[in-house]
Formats: sequence, structure tokens, C-alpha cells
Amino acid sequence: MMLPGLGSVMSGYGYTVFDTAIGRCGIAWGELGIVGVQLPEAREIDTRRRLFRLYSEAREQRPPLNAEIAIEGIVALLRGANGDLAEVALDMTGHHVFNQRVYQVTRAIPRGETRVYAEVAAIMHAPGAVHSVAQAIARNPFMIIVPCHRVLEPGNYADKISPNGGVISKRRLLSIEGAHATVSKTLFEVLLPVAPPRPPG
Repeated sequence: MMLPGLGSVMSGYGYTVFDTAIGRCGIAWGELGIVGVQLPEAREIDTRRRLFRLYSEAREQRPPLNAEIAIEGIVALLRGANGDLAEVALDMTGHHVFNQRVYQVTRAIPRGETRVYAEVAAIMHAPGAVHSVAQAIARNPFMIIVPCHRVLEPGNYADKISPNGGVISKRRLLSIEGAHATVSKTLFEVLLPVAPPRPPG
């Protein structure tokens, strides 16, 4: 089986489905770490179908320690508590080096905070790569562990999320975490000059 965008055959991989405050999530792993996290689809069968489609050679089994730690952290975060995912190993084999860097920067965004694509690009010393950052975020397979819901378009408390987000929106995840909407000027406000105050009398 081919992982999305990867060039190697998957073998010796496992997955499991687990309960969270927002529904049944899925996680898949291999010897090098987590390969994907799937947030709930409309029905559990749809979540399982997507896991099978992405990781068709993975077998449903009891998770190893690394995956257990990931599950515990994800469950905690999705009920609005603190969850420690910093030490969870990810298998980024086959992902573009640029995307790996985006995911590393995104993992460092604290719970309850957000960044915009341009800020992530600036941290990476690649200010001209905003579109590439957005593309990497849109392809994020490591939901919650790589908290792509904390990276937004400027001025937009967006609902767009990776396909691995199922039916769950960025807005809902940020609400669970207690994050505040990012307030930016609209294009109309930027283009409309403010008239100087008229002198009295």
C-alpha cells in the first residue's frame, strides 16, 4: 500500500480507533512513529473506511507505547485539558523536507494560540513561501499532534482543515482549546482611507 505522497510500500503497520470528546478518532503507526491521525467523519464506518483507504495494509491492533502516549494526549486536548504530545515520534518518511519543517514549527505553537501562514514562513526564514506553508498545512496527516488548526489565513478564523480532519472544523478545535479569534483588518478597511478629522468650527 502506498501512503499518500510517499514512495515506499507500507508493511508492519497498525491502526486503532479510539473514543474522544468529539467522537471516534483513528490513528495509524509504524516502527518509526505515527504515520497519521484521523478525526471523526460523520459516521464511524466512514472514519474506518478512510483509514483503510490510506493505510490498507495496516492491521487493527493494540497500540504500542508511542501510539498510546499520542492517544492519551489527543484525548486530553479534545476534552479541553492539557495533553503532552511533544515526545510523540512521527514517521515523516517520504514527506517533503519543506513540509517536515512546517510541521516542526507548527508543533511548537502553544495550546490556545494561533499563527498565520506568513508567521510560520517567517519563522522558517522563508517569507516568500506562504503558499507552500498553506499547502503543507492542508496536507497535514498528523492531526492534533501537528496542530494545523492553530495556523490560519490572515483575518480568518477559518473552518478549512486537512482532509484528516473529517467533519471537525478548525473553529471547533480552537474553541475547545480556548483560543481567541484572530482579528485583522478586512481588505475593505485596508483599501478605504480614513478621512482626517475636520478642524473644529
